[in-house]
Amino acid sequence: MLISDVLHGKGQHEVIKIRTFDSLADAVAKLSAHRIGALVVEDRWLKLVGVVSERDLVNTLAHHGAEALQWEVQKVMSSPVISCRSDDRIDAVLARMTVGRFRHMPVIDDGRLIGIVSIGDLVKHRLDEKEMETSVLLELSRLRS
Repeated sequence: MLISDVLHGKGQHEVIKIRTFDSLADAVAKLSAHRIGALVVEDRWLKLVGVVSERDLVNTLAHHGAEALQWEVQKVMSSPVISCRSDDRIDAVLARMTVGRFRHMPVIDDGRLIGIVSIGDLVKHRLDEKEMETSVLLELSRLRS
């Protein structure tokens, strides 16, 4: 199965973004409003330059306190961006995310951001796939009996 299958299954391709010069408070507000775990970060020229995640924010606040909410996103974002393509295999992307210890990956085709996948999206898709395989095998075994 491919990343494109996961994006299709999610049904929405809008990627919520934030700018490098926006504050961490702005990032927290966007994450909460959209009920998501990461934001794609763009510079002033709208070029993808990073990802800021809940984990980035929690770690920053734990080490620096509430005053860090006034910092610019660029100070804590993960950069450079590690991305995948829509034709990448899910298992390969899962392996990269696991080894890299990150949970969100932008999907870029032909230099254009087309979506973002989380490790949760990929695991859910794999579980759904395995459940379907199990159902097919059970049905086949019933037909042979």
